[in-house]
Amino acid sequence: MTASKPSSSHRTRRRTIAAAAVLAAAAVTGAFALTMDESENRNEAPGESAVVTEPAAPTPADESLLALARRDPSDALAVGRTDAPVVMIEYSDFQCPFCGQFARKTEPELLRSYVDKGVLRIEWRNFPVFGEESEQAALAGWAAGRQDKFWEFHDVAYSKPRERNAGEFSAESLIAMAREAGITDIEQFQADMASGTARSAVQKDQEEGYKLGVTSTPAFLINSRPILGAQPTATFNEAVEAAAKAAGR
Repeated sequence: MTASKPSSSHRTRRRTIAAAAVLAAAAVTGAFALTMDESENRNEAPGESAVVTEPAAPTPADESLLALARRDPSDALAVGRTDAPVVMIEYSDFQCPFCGQFARKTEPELLRSYVDKGVLRIEWRNFPVFGEESEQAALAGWAAGRQDKFWEFHDVAYSKPRERNAGEFSAESLIAMAREAGITDIEQFQADMASGTARSAVQKDQEEGYKLGVTSTPAFLINSRPILGAQPTATFNEAVEAAAKAAGR
């Protein structure tokens, strides 16, 4: 399976942001590049990452990367204590099958073992890479967050494998997902999806990812350690525990 071809304006924006990335986040860009090279050798579709060999974690922790954690108590697209010693930033696409694999298999364990205990905070970043349906799903997720239902929407969207760019994230399907997630004001949900504020929020997340060298999903930054792909749960456990130890927890 391959991603939808981006528009010329989208490609131009990617090139511009990628050029700025060299100076903005060279260390983590290099680390993500290593993992992406590994993923390409495994022949998965562009824009998505399966389990790949992880590079050595950058040390010491880069303060500029740690500062990417927003720690905003009003952030509906985050879960966990704002003062948690470890923040995992997740760049994902609702149409990405490996993102769904992570959401179903690994994320519940991280919630139980670390988020619920105050050790870990997870901050979602919309990173749609597979075309119009991915972009609409990202807007829908943001709109769900306006009614404090982002994570419920997230769980519905990833509840099962879905065929990409085949109407499973059409306008009608997204409304059905919103209802299943417990969103009651559908008119407001649709208005929020269509708003310029929603598009700006999604674009902000995308540009942050591009500056880090992210080109495929899922991609993660655990404090200042990059991880690309649906790695085994043990990889995330080790990264979280190492980051917590480095933070004195």
